[in-house]
Amino acid sequence: MSPTLNPIDATHDLNLRSWVESANGHTQFPIQNLPLGVFRSDSGPRIGVAIGDEVLDLPAALQAGLLMQLDAATAQAMTAPVLNTWMALPAAQRRALRLQLSALLAAETPEGRLAGAQRALILKPQAACEMLLPTDVGDFSDYYAGIHHATNAGKFFRPDSPLLPNYKHVPVAYHGRASSLRPSGTVLHRPTGQVRQDTPDGPVPVFQPSARLDYELELAIWVGPGNALAQSIPVSEAAGHVAGFGLLNDWSARDIQAWEYQPLGPFQGKNFLSSLSPWVVTSDALAPFRAPAMARGAGDPQPLPYLLDAQDQADGGLRVELEVFLSTRNMREQGLAPHRLSRGNSTYMWWTPAQMVTHHTVGGCNLRPGDLIGSGTISAPESTGFGCLLEITEGGKTAVLLPNGESRTFLQDGDELVMRGFCQREGFAPIGVGECRGLIQG
Repeated sequence: MSPTLNPIDATHDLNLRSWVESANGHTQFPIQNLPLGVFRSDSGPRIGVAIGDEVLDLPAALQAGLLMQLDAATAQAMTAPVLNTWMALPAAQRRALRLQLSALLAAETPEGRLAGAQRALILKPQAACEMLLPTDVGDFSDYYAGIHHATNAGKFFRPDSPLLPNYKHVPVAYHGRASSLRPSGTVLHRPTGQVRQDTPDGPVPVFQPSARLDYELELAIWVGPGNALAQSIPVSEAAGHVAGFGLLNDWSARDIQAWEYQPLGPFQGKNFLSSLSPWVVTSDALAPFRAPAMARGAGDPQPLPYLLDAQDQADGGLRVELEVFLSTRNMREQGLAPHRLSRGNSTYMWWTPAQMVTHHTVGGCNLRPGDLIGSGTISAPESTGFGCLLEITEGGKTAVLLPNGESRTFLQDGDELVMRGFCQREGFAPIGVGECRGLIQG
């Protein structure tokens, strides 16, 4: 069994506190988290670290001489306008940065005695920062690793055989569109395209705005160093090529998708926008929340040898609790809280992130730092944990009833969709993976 790549260490200590007061007890960004992102405040894009309700400006901290122990390559990566250079660093160097950030922000450090003016130079209120995409994404691939979603969706098209014969053998994915990736908060304009209309003479296409707009609850998996063309990444090493995680909403126009997807799969039904949470929660931060790979039944096939590693099977999964909330225009005008549509967990992925990375490269494809991999829609076995409206409403047959009397089968103009993720485990501080939000306009 290969050694654990992301060990639990002093940075995960439940009792660790920060001199940034808002971080202590923060449900998303305590000092035990320290996710990285790209923000814009009073200057151009800069790399920052979320700490409580603040953002630590890393270029400013370097200029103030507060991270003097960083090696030259890491220090240079922190002054870049995106996180690609940081993601290209080996896992050991990324972990070393986390250790130094934790030491810098811990309460029992000289930095805790910084004067107010000095603090203002390196800390910015999150509310005053515009969050940007964390990387310059070269490529985006989206898997189908949520087996309960795959089963539920398959029932609509193949009731007698919802999972195709290859599903439990091969990690299935499609190549998405990197150009339409946007950070949380970006407005979604309803897409228009061809949809199927049934007539007495058979189906015909109609060009119109999508009437079956949906969301998909996914994990964002950020690629680290990557690989050269024709040199695949062994599954035993693949976890080191995952720099961190976030949330991904792969918005889907189900009516456009249904008409176009055969024989080549998704295209216009998914390429109009995909939303991302802006903070990259590092693989090291998630060390206490690792989980075994999803258990396979007695009759299920074992992964082929190139996808099988004992350490990855033991702790290659993740325990991230995932929630989706819906707020309509009328609900907001009435002062009503968003309605929770579902609550699930990322343990329901048939394939681990390491297996996804390895399979992506096994044929020779080169992954590059800052590339994005989506997990695919994650659904729990119970309907309370389904990851999209297609499943929740049984393909539009059963409407969701909202607190103010409204109902939804699919998303309407004025609806706002919010995804949240968090991790908790006894003996450790809870941390969040941020928020992914989107408002729909016609």
